[in-house]
Amino acid sequence: MRASLQAISSASSHPTGTGAAEAGPALWRRAALAALLGAGGLVLAACGPAQTAPGPDHAMPALPVQVRHMQEQVLPITLEAVGQAEGSKQVEVRARVTGLIERQRYQEGEPVRAGAALYQIERAPFEIALQQARAQLAQQQAQLEQARREHERLRPLAEAQAISRREADNAQSALQLAQAAVALAQAQVREAELNLSYTTVTAPISGISGRSLKSEGALVNPGTDSLLTTVTQTDPIWVRFALSESELARLRAAGGTQVRLLSAEGEPLLDQGKLNFSGSTVDPALGTVPLRAEFANPRLRVLPGQFVKAQVVAGQARAFLVPQAAVMQNEQGRMVWVVRDGQAQPAPIQTAGWSGSDWVVTAGLKAGDQVIVDNLMKLRPGAPVTPQAPAASAAAASAPASGN
Repeated sequence: MRASLQAISSASSHPTGTGAAEAGPALWRRAALAALLGAGGLVLAACGPAQTAPGPDHAMPALPVQVRHMQEQVLPITLEAVGQAEGSKQVEVRARVTGLIERQRYQEGEPVRAGAALYQIERAPFEIALQQARAQLAQQQAQLEQARREHERLRPLAEAQAISRREADNAQSALQLAQAAVALAQAQVREAELNLSYTTVTAPISGISGRSLKSEGALVNPGTDSLLTTVTQTDPIWVRFALSESELARLRAAGGTQVRLLSAEGEPLLDQGKLNFSGSTVDPALGTVPLRAEFANPRLRVLPGQFVKAQVVAGQARAFLVPQAAVMQNEQGRMVWVVRDGQAQPAPIQTAGWSGSDWVVTAGLKAGDQVIVDNLMKLRPGAPVTPQAPAASAAAASAPASGN
């Protein structure tokens, strides 16, 4: 480059004759162009080695992954379904007579015992009706006694044929009519007593009382507007859920079953439940069969209407426990990533419910397999990986942060 510039300088400072003077600019341009091309060649030669492809020493490093070593175990086969709780009994409390509510005698939402008074309806009209019915009964009883005495007086005369047969028959009929009138009056008294007892509205069962739908001073009647409140029995409590046809077949094959309840967060709620109903038809829209389980609920840990997870134990099997985070779903079914020959490989699996927060895997794995439990979104079939124990993986993840 420096020699080219010197040649240009010499040519321009020593022209020879007139022709040389005229050819000076052209010569200078050619020399400058040659110098520039030479400099470009040197630059390309200097940059050439940096553009070569990486060799074997530049291969992608292995991805560190946390793994769990599989160990075959004898595990319970658990079927899980979302269920909804309901009271084992739920009764509507209704007014059976017409009248004004004088007093509400319970606290809404509190437990009540069977027979406990809930409402008091005004009694006075029904007490009067009872007195009238009793007076009518007394009148009919007096007429009965008169008809009996008349019949007893005429019977000997009829036997002696001292009176006509017609008179004897009339006395017999009058006695029977009086007896029927007394029976009717007794029924009316019983009805009046019953109506009077209905003025005290009581709880038909023991359970949790509901919200009052009528306030004190409201007029109630035994028609369509008779509902006052509800009482729900919560101990025992029932839970309705459904299982698929295949799950129900496995459940029946297992024989005895155990049922427990979990909250939406997976916390245990109630244990030692038992199935008390199994549907006899399959829902054509969902392909499931309805079931119902019963649980003791003395502390009211589950409320009617609450959504829970029902776990049904359907026998045992030799299987593996795989963390929930390691199981993925694709169009073929469930799968996990395992380490084989230092590479990540997908492995389809078959599951049979849950054990705690882990999947119970019955097929697709073997003892000693290393199942990858983290960095799942970065994995590709055949990608190099470095399996690490949980403690080592956590230390490696925290090392860069401590270095900074």
